[in-house]
Amino acid sequence: MAYDEGLAQRLRECLDRFPCVDEKKMFGGLAFMVNGNMSVGIVKTQLMVRVGPDGYEQALAQPHAREMDFTGRPMTGFVYVDEPGFESDQDLEVWIGRALEFNKTLPVK
Repeated sequence: MAYDEGLAQRLRECLDRFPCVDEKKMFGGLAFMVNGNMSVGIVKTQLMVRVGPDGYEQALAQPHAREMDFTGRPMTGFVYVDEPGFESDQDLEVWIGRALEFNKTLPVK
């Protein structure tokens, strides 16, 4: 399993109300692009969330969140969230909301 298909479906359902969402296979997982910018994704069973530099410390302070260290070094502005942190649909929506808030600050590609 390269990434959690159940989580992928949950993300699709949450993001289907937005007109400019695309999926791309990245990081050995799946990334969801909003307006051409990576916003959320899945690596194995972890949720990847792009919160940006201003939301980074606050995101890291949340339960089950940690630095995204895919390259062996922390990627500022991105966090991994372990399964208990997005188990409920409400928790998943909160993380997606964080990503979309940052996404609004980026130029459309």
